[in-house]
Amino acid sequence: MTPTKWVRIWEERLPGIPLALVPVPAAEAPGLLREGGADAGFVRLPVDRTYFSAIPLWTEATVVVVPKDHLVTAADEVTLDELADEIVLHPLDDVLGWEQPPGRPALERPATTGDAVELVAAGIGVLVVPQSLARLHHRKDLTYRPVTDAPQSQVALAWPEEATTDMVEDFIGIVRGRTVNSTRGRTAPQDQPRPKSPAKSGKPAPAKKGASGRGGPKGGAKGGAPKGGPRRGKPRRRS
Repeated sequence: MTPTKWVRIWEERLPGIPLALVPVPAAEAPGLLREGGADAGFVRLPVDRTYFSAIPLWTEATVVVVPKDHLVTAADEVTLDELADEIVLHPLDDVLGWEQPPGRPALERPATTGDAVELVAAGIGVLVVPQSLARLHHRKDLTYRPVTDAPQSQVALAWPEEATTDMVEDFIGIVRGRTVNSTRGRTAPQDQPRPKSPAKSGKPAPAKKGASGRGGPKGGAKGGAPKGGPRRGKPRRRS
Protein backbone atom coordinates (compact mmCIF):
# COMPACT_ATOMS: atom_id res chain seq x y z
CA MET A 1 0.00 0.00 0.00
CA THR A 2 1.07 3.58 -0.69
CA PRO A 3 -1.40 5.71 1.30
CA THR A 4 0.52 8.97 0.80
CA LYS A 5 -2.40 10.82 -0.77
CA TRP A 6 -4.82 9.89 2.00
CA VAL A 7 -2.34 10.81 4.72
CA ARG A 8 -1.80 14.24 3.11
CA ILE A 9 -5.55 14.90 2.98
CA TRP A 10 -5.92 13.81 6.62
CA GLU A 11 -3.19 16.22 7.70
CA GLU A 12 -4.87 19.05 5.80
CA ARG A 13 -8.33 18.43 7.27
CA LEU A 14 -7.38 17.27 10.75
CA PRO A 15 -4.02 18.87 11.54
CA GLY A 16 -4.46 18.45 15.29
CA ILE A 17 -4.93 14.67 15.15
CA PRO A 18 -1.85 12.61 14.23
CA LEU A 19 -2.31 9.66 11.88
CA ALA A 20 0.18 6.85 12.55
CA LEU A 21 0.84 4.21 9.88
CA VAL A 22 1.68 0.68 11.01
CA PRO A 23 3.16 -1.49 8.22
CA VAL A 24 2.35 -5.19 8.65
CA PRO A 25 2.26 -8.26 6.37
CA ALA A 26 -1.16 -8.84 4.81
CA ALA A 27 -1.74 -12.02 6.80
CA GLU A 28 -1.23 -10.20 10.11
CA ALA A 29 -3.48 -7.19 9.46
CA PRO A 30 -6.81 -8.72 10.66
CA GLY A 31 -5.18 -9.92 13.89
CA LEU A 32 -3.72 -6.47 14.55
CA LEU A 33 -7.17 -4.93 14.16
CA ARG A 34 -8.74 -7.47 16.52
CA GLU A 35 -6.09 -6.73 19.15
CA GLY A 36 -6.68 -2.98 18.93
CA GLY A 37 -3.24 -2.30 17.46
CA ALA A 38 -4.86 -0.18 14.73
CA ASP A 39 -8.22 1.52 14.23
CA ALA A 40 -8.57 0.58 10.57
CA GLY A 41 -6.44 -1.18 8.02
CA PHE A 42 -6.02 -2.16 4.40
CA VAL A 43 -6.57 -5.91 4.13
CA ARG A 44 -6.97 -8.57 1.50
CA LEU A 45 -10.40 -10.12 1.26
CA PRO A 46 -11.97 -12.27 2.50
CA VAL A 47 -12.18 -11.24 6.16
CA ASP A 48 -14.60 -12.24 8.90
CA ARG A 49 -17.62 -10.09 8.05
CA THR A 50 -19.33 -11.00 11.32
CA TYR A 51 -16.64 -8.98 13.10
CA PHE A 52 -15.28 -6.55 10.51
CA SER A 53 -16.87 -3.90 8.36
CA ALA A 54 -15.09 -3.71 5.02
CA ILE A 55 -15.24 -1.49 1.94
CA PRO A 56 -13.78 -3.17 -1.18
CA LEU A 57 -11.45 -0.76 -2.99
CA TRP A 58 -9.93 -2.55 -5.99
CA THR A 59 -9.00 -5.94 -7.44
CA GLU A 60 -5.35 -6.51 -8.28
CA ALA A 61 -3.93 -8.11 -11.39
CA THR A 62 -2.07 -11.39 -10.83
CA VAL A 63 1.41 -11.92 -12.31
CA VAL A 64 4.09 -14.58 -12.45
CA VAL A 65 7.56 -13.59 -11.21
CA VAL A 66 10.40 -15.10 -13.24
CA PRO A 67 14.09 -14.48 -13.99
CA LYS A 68 14.66 -11.97 -16.77
CA ASP A 69 16.02 -14.67 -19.11
CA HIS A 70 13.03 -16.99 -18.62
CA LEU A 71 11.03 -18.21 -21.64
CA VAL A 72 7.89 -16.58 -20.21
CA THR A 73 9.31 -13.13 -20.91
CA ALA A 74 8.89 -13.70 -24.66
CA ALA A 75 5.12 -13.17 -24.23
CA ASP A 76 3.18 -10.15 -23.02
CA GLU A 77 0.93 -12.37 -20.86
CA VAL A 78 0.55 -16.05 -20.02
CA THR A 79 -2.06 -18.57 -18.83
CA LEU A 80 -1.89 -21.11 -16.04
CA ASP A 81 -1.59 -23.94 -18.56
CA GLU A 82 1.67 -22.42 -19.79
CA LEU A 83 3.10 -22.84 -16.29
CA ALA A 84 2.23 -26.55 -16.08
CA ASP A 85 5.85 -27.67 -16.44
CA GLU A 86 7.22 -25.10 -13.99
CA ILE A 87 7.89 -25.48 -10.27
CA VAL A 88 5.38 -22.95 -8.91
CA LEU A 89 6.29 -21.86 -5.39
CA HIS A 90 3.51 -21.66 -2.81
CA PRO A 91 4.56 -19.53 0.21
CA LEU A 92 2.84 -20.00 3.54
CA ASP A 93 1.63 -16.38 3.45
CA ASP A 94 -0.01 -16.84 0.03
CA VAL A 95 -2.84 -14.33 -0.52
CA LEU A 96 -4.49 -15.84 -3.61
CA GLY A 97 -6.33 -18.47 -1.61
CA TRP A 98 -5.76 -21.52 -3.79
CA GLU A 99 -5.06 -24.93 -2.22
CA GLN A 100 -2.37 -25.72 -4.73
CA PRO A 101 -1.00 -23.54 -7.53
CA PRO A 102 -0.65 -25.00 -11.02
CA GLY A 103 2.54 -26.66 -12.16
CA ARG A 104 4.84 -28.87 -10.11
CA PRO A 105 5.03 -28.30 -6.34
CA ALA A 106 8.35 -27.54 -4.65
CA LEU A 107 9.74 -29.90 -2.01
CA GLU A 108 8.93 -27.35 0.70
CA ARG A 109 6.74 -24.29 0.95
CA PRO A 110 8.67 -21.04 1.54
CA ALA A 111 7.77 -19.28 4.78
CA THR A 112 7.07 -15.90 3.14
CA THR A 113 6.57 -14.31 -0.25
CA GLY A 114 9.95 -12.61 0.18
CA ASP A 115 11.63 -16.00 0.67
CA ALA A 116 9.88 -17.30 -2.45
CA VAL A 117 11.20 -14.37 -4.48
CA GLU A 118 14.74 -15.24 -3.35
CA LEU A 119 14.22 -18.81 -4.58
CA VAL A 120 13.01 -17.52 -7.95
CA ALA A 121 16.18 -15.43 -8.21
CA ALA A 122 18.19 -18.57 -7.45
CA GLY A 123 16.52 -20.38 -10.35
CA ILE A 124 14.28 -22.60 -8.20
CA GLY A 125 10.82 -22.20 -9.64
CA VAL A 126 8.49 -19.29 -10.37
CA LEU A 127 6.00 -17.41 -8.21
CA VAL A 128 2.40 -16.30 -8.90
CA VAL A 129 1.37 -13.28 -6.80
CA PRO A 130 -0.64 -10.03 -6.95
CA GLN A 131 1.20 -7.36 -8.93
CA SER A 132 1.73 -5.15 -5.87
CA LEU A 133 3.73 -7.90 -4.17
CA ALA A 134 5.83 -8.39 -7.29
CA ARG A 135 6.63 -4.67 -7.15
CA LEU A 136 7.26 -4.74 -3.41
CA HIS A 137 9.88 -7.48 -3.79
CA HIS A 138 11.33 -6.11 -7.01
CA ARG A 139 14.83 -7.22 -7.98
CA LYS A 140 16.90 -6.15 -10.98
CA ASP A 141 17.39 -9.75 -12.07
CA LEU A 142 13.65 -10.57 -12.01
CA THR A 143 10.61 -9.49 -13.98
CA TYR A 144 6.95 -10.50 -14.23
CA ARG A 145 4.15 -11.10 -16.70
CA PRO A 146 0.34 -10.97 -16.20
CA VAL A 147 -1.44 -14.33 -15.78
CA THR A 148 -4.81 -13.93 -17.44
CA ASP A 149 -6.75 -16.77 -15.78
CA ALA A 150 -5.22 -16.85 -12.28
CA PRO A 151 -7.16 -16.05 -9.09
CA GLN A 152 -7.14 -12.38 -8.13
CA SER A 153 -6.81 -10.62 -4.80
CA GLN A 154 -9.19 -7.87 -3.68
CA VAL A 155 -8.04 -5.07 -1.38
CA ALA A 156 -10.41 -3.49 1.14
CA LEU A 157 -10.45 -0.96 3.96
CA ALA A 158 -11.59 -2.82 7.11
CA TRP A 159 -12.19 -2.02 10.76
CA PRO A 160 -13.95 -3.72 13.71
CA GLU A 161 -17.64 -2.93 13.32
CA GLU A 162 -18.13 -2.28 17.04
CA ALA A 163 -15.27 0.24 16.96
CA THR A 164 -16.68 2.58 14.33
CA THR A 165 -15.60 5.91 15.81
CA ASP A 166 -15.87 9.44 14.43
CA MET A 167 -12.21 9.39 13.41
CA VAL A 168 -12.67 6.07 11.61
CA GLU A 169 -15.59 7.63 9.74
CA ASP A 170 -13.36 10.58 8.83
CA PHE A 171 -10.72 8.26 7.41
CA ILE A 172 -13.33 6.25 5.50
CA GLY A 173 -14.57 9.48 3.94
CA ILE A 174 -11.07 10.45 2.84
CA VAL A 175 -10.36 7.04 1.30
CA ARG A 176 -13.70 7.05 -0.50
CA GLY A 177 -13.01 10.50 -1.93
CA ARG A 178 -15.60 12.51 -0.04
CA THR A 179 -14.98 16.23 -0.13
CA VAL A 180 -14.58 18.37 2.97
CA ASN A 181 -18.10 19.73 2.34
CA SER A 182 -19.69 16.28 2.30
CA THR A 183 -22.69 15.91 4.57
CA ARG A 184 -21.28 12.57 5.75
CA GLY A 185 -18.39 12.45 8.19
CA ARG A 186 -17.52 14.49 11.26
CA THR A 187 -15.31 16.99 9.41
CA ALA A 188 -18.09 18.32 7.20
CA PRO A 189 -19.06 21.92 8.05
CA GLN A 190 -22.49 22.59 9.48
CA ASP A 191 -25.10 23.72 7.00
CA GLN A 192 -25.85 27.41 7.25
CA PRO A 193 -29.53 28.37 7.76
CA ARG A 194 -31.13 29.59 4.58
CA PRO A 195 -32.67 33.09 4.57
CA LYS A 196 -36.41 33.22 4.25
CA SER A 197 -37.73 34.07 0.83
CA PRO A 198 -39.61 37.40 0.39
CA ALA A 199 -42.86 35.58 -0.31
CA LYS A 200 -42.75 33.81 3.07
CA SER A 201 -41.43 36.61 5.25
CA GLY A 202 -43.43 39.46 3.76
CA LYS A 203 -40.31 41.62 3.61
CA PRO A 204 -38.45 42.66 0.46
CA ALA A 205 -35.12 40.92 -0.07
CA PRO A 206 -32.13 43.30 0.26
CA ALA A 207 -30.32 44.08 -2.95
CA LYS A 208 -26.76 42.72 -3.24
CA LYS A 209 -24.06 44.38 -5.24
CA GLY A 210 -22.83 42.18 -8.03
CA ALA A 211 -25.64 39.66 -7.55
CA SER A 212 -26.89 38.18 -10.78
CA GLY A 213 -30.48 37.04 -10.82
CA ARG A 214 -30.65 36.56 -7.02
CA GLY A 215 -32.96 38.39 -4.61
CA GLY A 216 -34.03 41.11 -7.03
CA PRO A 217 -35.78 41.84 -10.30
CA LYS A 218 -34.15 40.74 -13.49
CA GLY A 219 -31.62 43.20 -14.87
CA GLY A 220 -30.51 44.85 -11.64
CA ALA A 221 -31.45 45.89 -8.15
CA LYS A 222 -32.76 49.44 -8.73
CA GLY A 223 -35.93 50.51 -6.97
CA GLY A 224 -38.83 52.66 -8.25
CA ALA A 225 -42.36 52.22 -9.52
CA PRO A 226 -42.88 49.45 -12.00
CA LYS A 227 -43.01 50.43 -15.65
CA GLY A 228 -46.54 51.06 -16.88
CA GLY A 229 -47.92 51.85 -13.37
CA PRO A 230 -50.53 54.58 -12.54
CA ARG A 231 -49.62 58.22 -13.26
CA ARG A 232 -50.57 61.23 -11.21
CA GLY A 233 -52.72 63.93 -12.92
CA LYS A 234 -52.50 67.74 -12.48
CA PRO A 235 -53.98 69.16 -9.25
CA ARG A 236 -57.41 70.80 -9.63
CA ARG A 237 -57.88 74.51 -8.92
CA ARG A 238 -60.42 75.48 -6.33
CA SER A 239 -62.86 78.19 -7.33
